[in-house]
Order: sequence, then structure tokens, then C-alpha cells
Amino acid sequence: MRAKIWKKGRKKKTKTVITTMLQHAQTLVYSLISLMPSVYQKASLKAVFGLSLDAQGHALGEHTRIKSASALSRFFNRYRWSTRAVIRTTRAAVLDQLATHPVRKDVPMRVLIDLSTLKKAGKFWHLSTPTDDEDAPEPWVRMLNGKRGLHLVVLYIIIGERRIPWSFRVWRGKGQPSPNRLACKLLASLPKSLVKGRTVIVQADTEFGTAEFIGAVRQRKWRAVVGMRNSRCLQDGRKLKDLPDHAKRGLQVYLNDVDYPLTISWFWLKRADNKRELRFVASTHPYSAVYLVRLGRKRWAIEGFFKTAKHQFGLHCFGQGTKIGVYRWLILSFIAYLLAHWIDLWVWPPVLDWKATARLTLEKLLPSVLWTQLLNQIKRDVDIATHYGFEIVIHSLPGAAYRDWCKI
Repeated sequence: MRAKIWKKGRKKKTKTVITTMLQHAQTLVYSLISLMPSVYQKASLKAVFGLSLDAQGHALGEHTRIKSASALSRFFNRYRWSTRAVIRTTRAAVLDQLATHPVRKDVPMRVLIDLSTLKKAGKFWHLSTPTDDEDAPEPWVRMLNGKRGLHLVVLYIIIGERRIPWSFRVWRGKGQPSPNRLACKLLASLPKSLVKGRTVIVQADTEFGTAEFIGAVRQRKWRAVVGMRNSRCLQDGRKLKDLPDHAKRGLQVYLNDVDYPLTISWFWLKRADNKRELRFVASTHPYSAVYLVRLGRKRWAIEGFFKTAKHQFGLHCFGQGTKIGVYRWLILSFIAYLLAHWIDLWVWPPVLDWKATARLTLEKLLPSVLWTQLLNQIKRDVDIATHYGFEIVIHSLPGAAYRDWCKI
């Protein structure tokens, strides 16, 4: 980027300041590595990023080619490195990147909140919460909406072209805070510097179309755009499903449990079985009917993020033996996605392929991981070269620059 430097009493001078997405990503990687207290843990962190950025969707410990599965297990479950420091460092890097490359203030910030299930089979006793009754554990892996697994409530930010997985909470079952309550807590995690002077639109599915969640958004003077169940009752006794036959889209209504008007619109959603389903979307801001439907459909961007994080960066491949191990795995998977996204914004022309972007991310941020993988593959397959009458010899290049490059 180019910035103009002004000095009093002197002629205007122009200085080229190059602070690219690549440099932000490199700074974040170096900062995270420096947080690790030992050389072995630094190497394990690089190996974890190498697993996630392989973009194969099966980022299991036994698939790593530079560290053993047991070493990665100790890294997640036993070693004492600060998880909070990793979170704080990553968020500070995000805010610094947005401050260096700001998005125009007239561009609204969309905050997407949704529930995602990382499907799992098995008992997962190691994720149980200790109770007085040993036969009645409270594992993180639960049944919800007919799905069994680890249920995450995720807050995902979209500002212009930026995509930021900001925070998440784990739903821990009945008797614990509901997904709706967890979503309200996630709203409170957004820093004031990120939302100051900007229109904030909070989008969520019907799961979060409650008076509590909408009130939490409205209390912050943000705009809520949430799905609504067709069985919701109005103060005049009608239900939302009765509106399409007797009213026009974009009208303002009062729900039974909400004492302020909401703008309601609806659309037909075509499902996989070619059947249509009537969907309702409500807003605390008086948007037009057409634009409100358009905003409601944009909520599906978070579903694309979930699919990418799972099938490209191995979000669902946690297999750690402790809760802190699972938590660390989820955090590092989100960070791997963020790094790849920054590289995707940096490269021109756009790659438009997550697998190629992940490979480029490794080349630019963690070349030592690719180099170690190549050396290990050569050692593993040297007998093939010998069988065909070849000998593989690797010589180091002269100069400190190459040695420093290998240490990255």
C-alpha cells in the first residue's frame, strides 16, 4: 500500500509503505511460534499447521510426516503452553491487519452466528465432566437436533472481503447454558474498536430467533436479521404462517414475547428433495422486503465456512484425550483457515481453490515444513531410487541466507 507523508514547512513527499497481507500472516506465524516455550513445542506447532494446511480433510496425528503422533498428542494434552496467549495474539493480529488495511466505514460489518456439529461416534469418556455420580457423566459429545457430536456456537465476521472466525463456545448439554445464551456471550466478545462507527448486522438462524437474543443485539444498537419459526405467535393471535395469504412482505409486526416492532419477510427455500419450504426472516431495522430476504439468504455464508473448515482444514478431526487438547485443536484449525484466507487475499490473480491456497500458504509461511516433508519422503523412498540405479545426494548451499531460511 502507498501512504503519503506530510511534513510542516517542507514539500510533500511520497513514501511507499509495503505492508501486505503476506507480511501480516508471517508476523502472526512468527508470533505464535515464539509463544511456545521449547524448541520441541515450536516444531510441534509447525507440524500441526502443516497437517491443517495439507487441505485433505483428514488432519489426524498419524498422518503427519514430520512429527510422531505421540509427540503431537503430548503437545495438545500435556505441554503447558498458554492457549489464552495464542488467542490474544491472533486477535491482536486481526485488529492490526484491519487497522493497516481498513475497510470503508460505510461498508457494514456482518456478524454471523450459527451452530455447527462436529459429528462423532463413541462414548468419549475422556471428555466427561466429573460428577458425584460416576455412572452419569456429562460429556461434550452430546445429541442435539438428531445429531451426535461436539456442538459449537461460532461467531463469524464478514467485513468487505475479510472473513474472520472470531470466537466459539462449546454447548455442554442440558443444565448448561443453551446455544442461545452462548450466542449472547459471543456478542459480548466483540471489541469496541472493531464495531465503532460501523453498521453492525447480526445474522442468525431460527435457532437464535428468541426474544433474549434479539434483545441482546438491539441493546447494543446493532441490527438483528434472524430466521423465525412459522409457528411464532403474534400479539393479535395469528401465527407467522398465516401472513402470506393475508399480508404483503415487509410489514411490521409485534410478536407475543417482543414489545417492539419487527419487520417480517418470507421466501420459498428449495430443499434437496425438490420440495419447497416457506422460510421467515425478521429484522429489528425496517429493511425493504426484497433486501431483507437477500440479507436472510446471505446468512448461508457461514455454512460455507463450516464446510471449508471441516473438509479442508480438519476442524472435525479432533482426537485428543483431554478437553484442553480438543479446545487447542479447534483454535489452531481456525487460525490455519485465517492464515490461508489472508494468503488468498494477498495473491493476484485469486487462486479460487482452497487446496492450492493451502499449499501456497505453507510455501510462504512455513517452508521448513515442506522441506522436512520432502527430506523424510526421500529417506523413506531411497530404496526405489537405488532399485533403478540412482543415488540421491543433497548438498547444502553456501551462505547463511539458506541456513536461516531452513530455520523458519
